[in-house]
Amino acid sequence: MSLDSGVARDQLLASFDKLLQPERFKDYGPNGLQVEGKPQVRKIVSGVTASLALIEAAVEAGADAIFVHHGLFWRGQDGRITSWMKQRLALLLAHDINLFAYHLPLDAHSELGNNAQLGQLLGLAAHAADAGRFGEQQLGFLGSRIDGASFLNAQALADTVAAGLKRSVTLVGNANGEIRNVAWCTGGAQSYFEAAIAAGAQAFITGEISEPQAHIARELKVPFIACGHHASERYGAPAVAGYVAAQFGLEHVFVDIDNPA
Repeated sequence: MSLDSGVARDQLLASFDKLLQPERFKDYGPNGLQVEGKPQVRKIVSGVTASLALIEAAVEAGADAIFVHHGLFWRGQDGRITSWMKQRLALLLAHDINLFAYHLPLDAHSELGNNAQLGQLLGLAAHAADAGRFGEQQLGFLGSRIDGASFLNAQALADTVAAGLKRSVTLVGNANGEIRNVAWCTGGAQSYFEAAIAAGAQAFITGEISEPQAHIARELKVPFIACGHHASERYGAPAVAGYVAAQFGLEHVFVDIDNPA
């Protein structure tokens, strides 16, 4: 395929589905094509969330498709098309832009997913096979530094995360003691903390922390590092969209809409 001819929307969807295998996951919303647009796609914009700002950026860029981690539709939400939902949908439909969204499948992919990409950024690699996964639907990753070294202590690990993501992080729990086994799961995976500990983690990294995890971290002396939901999930969408775009010779641009959460 060339930039001139593009690729059929359905063919692009089939490629995303083949790569990410959404049928394997019990998810919180629909994975795949959430909003139908042009039948031919020449340019893809990827981002973390299908916000109005991202859609506006895609329109400005002349994109035919948007690929995100957080789509528009979630289980249990109000189904009425009003307010912010109307604004986002109206803009997508007015410009005939396809919206592709993959939630848990994008977290889980062993090479291009959010967890794999975050690990790569931080110099971490998951242990082989099942030893490198934990938690609900095996979404969490467990591993160690790629170079085989250990972290001197939790503060050294937190500093590595902060430097990699270029933002401050929250460290709760024992900052002393060498760390070799690190568990991580991007986004709002604070509920995976106890499963990570049970799997043998000496420290846990995720995007958010809730009130109970602070106490657990202190009591069990396993450090908890919260590095930002958005910040931890900036890497899977461009990796997957870029990979598939390259297969078809499509143009791809990643747009990072700043989010302090």
